[in-house]
Amino acid sequence: MLGGDEFISSPPRKTVRFGGTLTEILLKYEKGDTTDFELLKHQLSDPDIKDAQIINWLHEFRASVAYLTKELEQLVSILLKLPWLRRSREVVEEYLGFLGNLVSAQTVHLRPCLRMIVSQFVPPRITIREDDVDISDSDDDDENLSDNFNTCHRALQTVATYVPSTPQFLMPILVENFPFINKSERTLECYVHNLLRVTVYLPTLRLPILELIIEKLLKLDVSTPQQDIEDAEETANNPDNEEKSTEEGLFDMEEDEERKGDKAVSSTSERMAHPLAERLDVLMTILFSYIKDICHVGGKLDINRTKDLYRDLVSVFDKLILPTHASCHVQYFMFYICSFKLGLAEAFLDHLWKKLHDPNNPSVIRQTAGSYIGSFLARAKFIPVVTVKACLDLLVNWLHKYIDNQDTGANAYCDVALHGPFYSTCQAAFYTLIFRHKQLLDGNLRKGLSYLQSLNFERIVMCQLNPLKICIPSIVNLFAAITRSKKTIDPFYQFWEELSAEDLENLKKPIKKGTSEDEDDDFLRGETPQNDGVIGIAPNSYESNTRSPVSSIGSPSDCFVLYPQ
Repeated sequence: MLGGDEFISSPPRKTVRFGGTLTEILLKYEKGDTTDFELLKHQLSDPDIKDAQIINWLHEFRASVAYLTKELEQLVSILLKLPWLRRSREVVEEYLGFLGNLVSAQTVHLRPCLRMIVSQFVPPRITIREDDVDISDSDDDDENLSDNFNTCHRALQTVATYVPSTPQFLMPILVENFPFINKSERTLECYVHNLLRVTVYLPTLRLPILELIIEKLLKLDVSTPQQDIEDAEETANNPDNEEKSTEEGLFDMEEDEERKGDKAVSSTSERMAHPLAERLDVLMTILFSYIKDICHVGGKLDINRTKDLYRDLVSVFDKLILPTHASCHVQYFMFYICSFKLGLAEAFLDHLWKKLHDPNNPSVIRQTAGSYIGSFLARAKFIPVVTVKACLDLLVNWLHKYIDNQDTGANAYCDVALHGPFYSTCQAAFYTLIFRHKQLLDGNLRKGLSYLQSLNFERIVMCQLNPLKICIPSIVNLFAAITRSKKTIDPFYQFWEELSAEDLENLKKPIKKGTSEDEDDDFLRGETPQNDGVIGIAPNSYESNTRSPVSSIGSPSDCFVLYPQ
């Protein structure tokens, strides 16, 4: 027996184990004696295993990784299932050391190690029993969740330090483990947030990770019909089902206060009523926060970091956004990053212009690019009028040259299949003018009117290609896209402003001819068609371009693409 002082000063006894040391057990196993090996697996799989036991075993395994060849992958699999994350700090540190030793000595186990780490990027699953039914979902009440995620990233960085090729093996695993869109908001939020954290210390993965996230956001976006979102919001915010007067465009969002007559109806709900819309909104907010954090250092814009991220986002935009049908919200990541610096916005406009006027690009891509130009110029508050005028000049000059080339040709007639990019460019110019007319006329009315006349819109709308037949069809009761994440965009966003009576009179005066009473000339007279509305030229009005079902309204691809009737 030890005395009191002797007991306190003596080291603790090792946890009682059976089967000898790890090296002895593994050597016996190589010779065919599996008794102690099976006992070892049983001890490691014990759900009641103590911290001290885990530490002792891991210490021995760290010294014996040379024995953990591919033939012992079953044993390694058990080790990777140890509940190490939610244990004491000593266990965590010992486990991180073990992972480093294992992957450096036995790279054959790299993929299982990466899968184990990535599997921890979401909250743990819990089972709740309701009405004799087991319901499994994420544990949102785990107070240590943030610390656990930090530890997972430490583990991933440790592995990457020992194995430089980690990124190429990691990316497929990140794709495989992305949660389904019907998982809880918290599960999706945590996974996306952790993916974006990976890009900070594994920068070579930033582009593929952004592509992965935005691809999933697009699937979430297009799987939720815009009309369903609007109906859910209307039901939640307006039980009396009062009609709302809204507008639709490529970069369109609901205004903070929607006006019905003299009555203002404001939205008070912080959450989206539609569950999938709420998931999308949460994930878009995370993406916006990431863009802001990457581009700013110490609260100031870091132009080099911003340019690098801009290039990645443009690449994703070209690959995923331009060809995608029926997306309403995801494209705002470009709107947001361009708001940081005028040079970025101008670079984006130049990029879209090159897409539009390059005849080697598919017609659908050219038309979509044109629609983005119009909506971007119309909606982005951060684009000054001088840039708007420069882009209008570019668009209109191209239109006039196009008309020149068609005047004597056999195809000089209204046909969307033949002249899709032309109609898309017309729509972009009309849309820009509608939303920016006040800035264009501000300061010097006579000079502004002279500028508008110099654009010679009359020739464009009166040409044989008849763009108004395509660009201004009827639109009735289209609802704008609704988000919570729109708070990030609102400060940079240009909303529609009605023409005053004085504006209407001033716009009527310069026009001397071609003013009939049909709706095709409403644009020239500066009047709003009574049954269509000027917003009919918005690129995001699906019905205005394709006469397709209302459920398809809001597409940034086909809804901005003019198809044959």
